[in-house]
Amino acid sequence: MSKKILITGANGFLGSRLVKLAIKKKFKVNVLVRKNSNLKNLHEIKSKINFFYGDLLKSESLIDPIENSDIIFHVAADYRLWSKKTSELYETNVFGTENILSIVSKKKKKLIFTSSVATLGLVNNQISNENTPVSYNDMIGHYKKSKYLAEDLVNRYVRKKKLNAIILNPSTPIGPGDIKPTPTGKIILDVVKKKMPAYVDTGLNFVHVDDVAEGHFLALKYGKPGDRYILGGENIIFKDFLDFISDYANVPKVKIKLHTTYLYLFARINEFFSKYLIHNNPSFTVDGLRMSEKKMFFSSDKAKKKLHYRPRPAKDAIKDSVNWIVKNF
Repeated sequence: MSKKILITGANGFLGSRLVKLAIKKKFKVNVLVRKNSNLKNLHEIKSKINFFYGDLLKSESLIDPIENSDIIFHVAADYRLWSKKTSELYETNVFGTENILSIVSKKKKKLIFTSSVATLGLVNNQISNENTPVSYNDMIGHYKKSKYLAEDLVNRYVRKKKLNAIILNPSTPIGPGDIKPTPTGKIILDVVKKKMPAYVDTGLNFVHVDDVAEGHFLALKYGKPGDRYILGGENIIFKDFLDFISDYANVPKVKIKLHTTYLYLFARINEFFSKYLIHNNPSFTVDGLRMSEKKMFFSSDKAKKKLHYRPRPAKDAIKDSVNWIVKNF
């Protein structure tokens, strides 16, 4: 009998790639989505999926999907770096996760928890790993804080032997299916549409979203309960990343470099307009600037060694992302 996997956030960027891979690997797939969710990413495969409609904040709606599954991939998260109501980030990422953990623990199911490298320690000009020292006070912004608290909840359950769980920390996924798009997808879109006026001196670890999806199944097969693994790709200077996008999209390169010191006033003004006048999510924020002042470089050596994780070159991920954006925006 094929095992049943429940994937929360299954209509999202990473979640939908996990659904498609789970089907390919012959799992029976249950998905948890909200009634009003955009299901565009699942449209072509909806006949192969068993849908459960629920809400992370309504624990009673989580009982049936968890009870009817063998393995839970908890992927759903609010990944906005800015929100008019910061409480929404904590509601989804912390309280929603707590509801999942409570039921998974009672039903004795296995959990693969999708966290983020946002919860890990950073040392400027060094490559971080799973053991780089970090505390809650190191977290910049409510997104990072909420993800840190969520991961801490998982660890507490594991330490009390209430949960069989593995934690995964993806870096910055890019690739097909980024319909919202994510903050990084928005950067790629802006470069492709020639709307990226300047850049700052920073760096990130970029990974193909399908490699992150594959990493989840490798963790399921080879991962050690209670452990965590970084699922990353390549560490790239931000300017080089933008140049790769420009090359593939055949658009002019972004040439103006700005120092973050001079941008905080504009970021605050941008947030003010977004909060009180425009009512949108700004792509240019104070927390984003603060994060950019350290290069966010990570090592996936542990996952490569323990999980046999093999991410493809970042240029392939950038190319797939650009091609998908050109077709869909």
